[in-house]
Amino acid sequence: MSDSHNAFDRVAILGAGAWGTALALATHLAGRQTILWVREDDVLADIRAGRGNRFLPEAALPRDMAITGDLEEAASADALLLVVPAQVLHAFADRLRPLLKPGQPVVICAKGIEQGSGKLVTEVAAEALPHTPLAILSGPSFARDVARGLPTAVTIAAEGDLAARLQAALGGPSFRPYASDDLTGVALGGAAKNVYAIACGVVEGMGLGENARAALLARSFAELARLGEALGAKRETLMGLSGLGDLVLTATSRSSRNFSVGIELGQGKSVADLSEPVRPLAEGVTTAPALVARAKAAGVELPIAEAMADLLSGALPLGEAMLRLMRRPLTSE
Repeated sequence: MSDSHNAFDRVAILGAGAWGTALALATHLAGRQTILWVREDDVLADIRAGRGNRFLPEAALPRDMAITGDLEEAASADALLLVVPAQVLHAFADRLRPLLKPGQPVVICAKGIEQGSGKLVTEVAAEALPHTPLAILSGPSFARDVARGLPTAVTIAAEGDLAARLQAALGGPSFRPYASDDLTGVALGGAAKNVYAIACGVVEGMGLGENARAALLARSFAELARLGEALGAKRETLMGLSGLGDLVLTATSRSSRNFSVGIELGQGKSVADLSEPVRPLAEGVTTAPALVARAKAAGVELPIAEAMADLLSGALPLGEAMLRLMRRPLTSE
């Protein structure tokens, strides 16, 4: 591993979905020796045969990037970026734990809340990897734009000087990580924005207009800020890239899977009817009930998130979900 005040030279990205592939390209562009670990045998075979990665087909992987299906080989890098879905994070961390070296940092790149426990991804990782230096990377970042080298700014949060060291390792001409020490705020912002993006998509799908969507977006951020305060997140974190920035991107673009889910729901589809390429990858679908449960445990009311959780579960019809929100008592902002 590099000197404690320098960047990490070898970085492994564990997970070759669209986001993992994009991060591998950004890390390679930053000048690091990059290893991309691929879980799926067919994807690994396609990449090695030059057919590309079906999760991000427009991206061409450099010839000098190491591609492997061997987790132990990938885990030998100086720093590890963990790009697996939130709901399997604990199980994967359990698998990874015996391969880690003392002091080797793990960067969580998932967004979500664990179902059942209601834990943020940082809390899940801390439980599964109790002696590992942890960081979290999150922010407004569509994988295809990162892969194309388009300007992107994200937040990296960690304790001590780890965030700055990772910032130096991953930062490049177009990929700009900003350092923070607020792991809770970054994790919460990345999780909650997916739920609120679905809500904004519902407004779009119902044709309720730009005014309604703007109002819902603003009130969604107010909910996020209330819960963040209760959980000890810093308000400036939630106002930054990994909070408001990510929320605005995800809740206003049809390139967002969660916003697209909301549009389909707003057009009258049920969760079971959603387009297959969208439904399994929209983290907000599984995060909504977990977010509501976590908020209730903290004594915080999230009416928008609650309406989305009930809509997604089928407990609340579409029209009634919107009426529930519109009929809430008027209060001070």
